[in-house]
Amino acid sequence: MSGAVVWLTGLPSSGKSTLAARLVSRLRAAGRASAILDGDEVRAALVPRPGYTAPERDAFYATLAGLAALLARQGLVAVVPATAHRRAWRRRARDLAPRFVEVHVDVNAEECRRRDAKGLYAKAALGGARDLPGAGAEYEPPEAPEVTASGGEDAVALERILALLA
Repeated sequence: MSGAVVWLTGLPSSGKSTLAARLVSRLRAAGRASAILDGDEVRAALVPRPGYTAPERDAFYATLAGLAALLARQGLVAVVPATAHRRAWRRRARDLAPRFVEVHVDVNAEECRRRDAKGLYAKAALGGARDLPGAGAEYEPPEAPEVTASGGEDAVALERILALLA
C-alpha cells in the first residue's frame, strides 16, 4: 500500500490530536503502518527548539512537511495534527507528499478557548502568546479540504478519511 500524509489543521484546542489518535488506532487495527507527527511533540524533539517568529515557524513547518513526506514515501500514513495556520505551509506539505489529505478540524474560536487544554488562550488573554492563531494571529482555513471534521470526535469525518486512504 502506498503511503500518504494526512494533515489535520485547525485552531489550537480544536481536537486535531484527538482525531489523529483515533485515526491511527483505526489504521493500525487494519494493519496499516502509520505514525503521528504531532506538531508540539516534533517541535519539542528538535534541537535547537524552534521558536514562534514568522521565519522560525516557516522553517519548522518546512521541516514537519519534509518529515511527513519522508515517512509517506516509505509507505507509512503520516498523520500530522498541526495548526499550520498559513495556507502556504500546508500547500508546501501537499507538494512534497506522494498522497495528501487535508482535514480541516473546524471548531469556532469560542469553543477552542473554552477547551484550552494547554492554557494558550488564557496566556494570550493576559498579554502573552500574542501570535497564537485564533487569538492574535490570523488562521487561514483551508479553501478546499478533502475532509472537514467537527472537532476530534467526528465519526463521519473519520470514516471519510479512512475511505480516502483505502
